[in-house]
Amino acid sequence: MTISQQVLLSDLQSRVAAVREEIVALRRDLHAHPELGWHEVRTTELIRTRLVAAGLSPQVLPTGTGLICDIGSGDTCVALRADIDALPVPDGVDSPFRSTHDGVAHACGHDVHTAVLLGVAMVLARMAADGLLTHRVRLIFQPAEEVMPGGALGVIAAGGMDGVRRIYGLHCDPRLPVGDVGLRVGALTAASDRILVRLTGQGGHTSRPHLTGDLVYALATLVTEMPAALSRRVDPRSGMSLVWGRITAGSAANAIPARGEAEGTLRCLDVNAWKLAADLVPTLAGQLIAPYGVEVSTEVTHGVPPVMNDAEAIAVLKRAVQHSIGPEAVASTDQSLGGEDFGWYLEHVPGAMARLGVRAPGVDNAPDLHTPGFEADEDAIAIGMMVLASCALLD
Repeated sequence: MTISQQVLLSDLQSRVAAVREEIVALRRDLHAHPELGWHEVRTTELIRTRLVAAGLSPQVLPTGTGLICDIGSGDTCVALRADIDALPVPDGVDSPFRSTHDGVAHACGHDVHTAVLLGVAMVLARMAADGLLTHRVRLIFQPAEEVMPGGALGVIAAGGMDGVRRIYGLHCDPRLPVGDVGLRVGALTAASDRILVRLTGQGGHTSRPHLTGDLVYALATLVTEMPAALSRRVDPRSGMSLVWGRITAGSAANAIPARGEAEGTLRCLDVNAWKLAADLVPTLAGQLIAPYGVEVSTEVTHGVPPVMNDAEAIAVLKRAVQHSIGPEAVASTDQSLGGEDFGWYLEHVPGAMARLGVRAPGVDNAPDLHTPGFEADEDAIAIGMMVLASCALLD
């Protein structure tokens, strides 16, 4: 680290502290007004207004929501990304800033991610105005992370990765306490696809299953046998996992239905095995239901690739955490089967995502992400700002 970088980092803490209360209040506003993917209209306008007030020139994405905003100047830049959408999950936490939209909540912490990056924008904008930012930093406020195959593709299509040499991001992790930042070289998350299987038959009376295709029995066989069949057709080291989330068939106890569906997610730790899924799933579905006299059709919607953290980018993140928070804040973290469309960026430029500890002190078993009870300790916001801003200054 150069002397000039040391000076910048020593100045950073006071700049973050100066905007902390404003950013926490902004996060509460975002939390109270969550919006689903591709519908983040209010969120986008709030972000745009704050960036303009900071003297910046944000550009709303062609998709209509989400923004890109550059700070400083230079031929290449470092990118920092936050996702801005919420989930179709009720807010189960009783707080003064509880979600005002029934059945929609920031149950994955994207309000925290957005607030962190807005705070970084305010800090870096002032540093640039003071002549302290020596290169260009691109802020990406991305829509629709929770919608397969992810809003990252829209950012990339709009030129969001043009001129970027590296990209960084943070994701809330309730398994880590506030103050810890989880780092890992290599795969951090898994590939994730949506699987939809439809069965059709003649239908009939449950007293005469031999005269028709027993669709419910066929569907049950497919649902129970498909995960095992997949495990015998791919390398077991790939960690492929198929879990069903919805099964629908029939409306009466004494009638064999003519239609049924099963829908779930296929997750995989290995890119090569993931690429086999589009052909393997339909083949196995046909083989499994062949004895039962019904027809099958399948849809495999490719979701996101794994997040593959670059070693050099993790080294930058590690220095950023050590110098802005402290050496004790660096924590290890495991690969998850969760999906994250940050992986699309990493197919274009190197970069890394860190896990931001958000578990409050004294809490042993915090509710997980994507659950109504998920809650982030707000002390994590300033920590996230310090880490991302430090990455921008150190890279």
